[in-house]
Amino acid sequence: MRSGLLRSRRRVGRARLGVISVAIAGAVAFGGCDASENADVDRGRALFQTNCGTCHALAQAGTSAVTGPDLDAAFAQARSDGMDNDTIEGVVQKQISHPREIEKGANNYDQVYMPADIVTGQDAEDVATYVGSVAGVPGAKPPPLGTPDQVFAEKCGGCHTLEAGAGSGVGPNLADALQGKDAAFVKKQIIDPNSNITEGFQPDTMPQDFSQQIPDKNLDELVDYILEQVAGGGA
Repeated sequence: MRSGLLRSRRRVGRARLGVISVAIAGAVAFGGCDASENADVDRGRALFQTNCGTCHALAQAGTSAVTGPDLDAAFAQARSDGMDNDTIEGVVQKQISHPREIEKGANNYDQVYMPADIVTGQDAEDVATYVGSVAGVPGAKPPPLGTPDQVFAEKCGGCHTLEAGAGSGVGPNLADALQGKDAAFVKKQIIDPNSNITEGFQPDTMPQDFSQQIPDKNLDELVDYILEQVAGGGA
């Protein structure tokens, strides 16, 4: 399902920051919406990486996708002008439940696509609160990387699985796609993902800057972890 969703997103092209700008303008007019009382920001970060980070860049989440708006860029000026976390939460909540639709015939028709309710209920509240706390914050950066399985979950798990026979997501199932491949091939795929595109998938989908996001030591450990999982039949 995720693979089909991504193809739909890519068919309609790159999202524009103006979509969020309109929502920000409305939020300024009507005030904030505090969704944070019962929210779990750590859980929101994990949910964002899995459900939103495949399309949106957000520095603190360590995501750098370009299909949708860069959320730091989208909220930086508003935050600088005094917009608080609660108001940003409200904007994000609204965008999750009711993404702005482009009227047919408009100049930017078919340029924006985001499915409504990609997360719902408490999940949506956690994501909105997390984004509201970090988007557009100057100097925001992700916490230090952890163990290889944690690095995989954060950087790769939103698009790929290591479970043999589990099918594909936004990206190919690595338990199948990497059978018989060596460390050099896997590392090349991480740092230069367009060097080899698995049949049925699109180029320019995977972040192109993992060589900057993942230090060499963590990258080598990640490659070893992936190959161990592939050799062992998947996670």
